[in-house]
Amino acid sequence: MDVLGIDIGGSGIKGAPVDLEKGRLSAERLRIPTPQPAKPDGVAEVVAQIVKHFEWKGPFGVTFPGVVVDDVVRTAANVHHSWVGVDAAQLFGGATVLNDADAAGLAEMRYGEGRGRKGTVLMLTFGTGIGSALFVDGILVPNTELGHLELHGKDAEHRASDRAREDHDLSWDKWAERVEEYLRHVEMLFSPP
Repeated sequence: MDVLGIDIGGSGIKGAPVDLEKGRLSAERLRIPTPQPAKPDGVAEVVAQIVKHFEWKGPFGVTFPGVVVDDVVRTAANVHHSWVGVDAAQLFGGATVLNDADAAGLAEMRYGEGRGRKGTVLMLTFGTGIGSALFVDGILVPNTELGHLELHGKDAEHRASDRAREDHDLSWDKWAERVEEYLRHVEMLFSPP
């Protein structure tokens, strides 16, 4: 069975049909720049463009870069603040909506390195921000938002995300140092075995 997956990011909105049995895209991904400012109506128009591009009539899911509880957006760090309080499922015509890193983590647990793993698993994404998905014995702890841990008086993602690398024109080595510092902080908090 295929579903259409759409990912809202701070710089781009991406979508493609996904084969749920194989965990792979079943068509080439479409990417459209995120409207700036990234307000709900403009983003919803891009989501509708992606649905139309694939001539999609079946179920689809939308991932969002912030906390989503019962389809309602609770935080919006890398998109416009007007998202807070929006019923995203309703805005997107009944789509399933969840935190973007949670969705990536669920896919990793089902199809990737997390498959069959017990104990604590943490998956991180590095893009416009830093996303996190935390699992305990295969169960998701939703909306962890570990990219907002404080490092040097700032959100960690303002120092170690890919956007920070680009905005501060960091070399790969300098960026890797910042990512390593962030990872050491996370490791200290979770004390893995």
